[in-house]
Amino acid sequence: MLDIEREELDITADFDGTIRIDRYISESGILGRNQIKERDLKVSCNGKEIKLSTKVKNGQNYHLSWLKEVVVDILPEKMELNIVYEDENCIVIDKEQGVVVHPSIGNYHGTLVQGLLYYIKNLSDNFGGDFMRPGIVHRLDKDTSGIIITAKNSETLEFLSGQFKNRTNLKEYIAIVKGVPTKKRDTIKSYISRDSNDRKKFMSTIDDKNGKFAETDYVVLSSNGDYSLLKLTLKTGRTHQIRVHLKSIGNPILGDPIYSRIDPKYKDETLMLHSYHLGIMIQGDEELKHFYSPVPQRFIKFMKQENIDTPAILEEHIG
Repeated sequence: MLDIEREELDITADFDGTIRIDRYISESGILGRNQIKERDLKVSCNGKEIKLSTKVKNGQNYHLSWLKEVVVDILPEKMELNIVYEDENCIVIDKEQGVVVHPSIGNYHGTLVQGLLYYIKNLSDNFGGDFMRPGIVHRLDKDTSGIIITAKNSETLEFLSGQFKNRTNLKEYIAIVKGVPTKKRDTIKSYISRDSNDRKKFMSTIDDKNGKFAETDYVVLSSNGDYSLLKLTLKTGRTHQIRVHLKSIGNPILGDPIYSRIDPKYKDETLMLHSYHLGIMIQGDEELKHFYSPVPQRFIKFMKQENIDTPAILEEHIG
């Protein structure tokens, strides 16, 4: 992992009105909106770190700190891609657990993007020379397995991304959680924001000012009383949404290293979250096309060991 230094800057706010500090920094041209997140911006006032949602005070002094930009060569890398569907505009891939989707700080090798750059020659040329996220429509966490769709050109990227933005597609996941949810079927609605104590984590809140609205439907498919198999339908697509929402109802995902404590019975278990089904419109089609990823062997092994029944709706999609 690279040892990355930080840049620092002291500023005095010159603004008459109400605006968040992160927006003020972005509109001042210091860092772009995406850079604020990617470069881990931290802001201090009078020696104390403050939230990026804090409102700017005119004439107030602020100390800024962010990661220096690291110049790296993102090169194509040969990778075994489990391609579920492919045409001249897009590729649907069944991503393995442990694969990072796109290069970022600390992850400059072995990413799905680098596998795509090897598989599709000159892919970056179709996206203005972008080697970091060419064709990436949406993302899955490193330890989340399953269906992901990518674009081969900018027109398709816009077409597919619009469906995620407008919520016209269908995204279903399965997860094994600790315990049994109080309700067999429910909708979790909240606002998701960064955890003020740990910027790598997110939290569920009722605060509509600092968080982004998130909605997740779930249904309990089967359970043995100690663990439950859930099917989840994402109505929005916030970072760590499912993981945060399930923790918020007291049923964190088994194997989640961020939002769940280590399970004493399954200390080495990895994240039990899988992108099981994607329904999305493909260019030229008039109806949603549906893509499924088989239930992973790690799920099947666990369910057999815990005597958790496999529901009929998953029987035809066993890996």
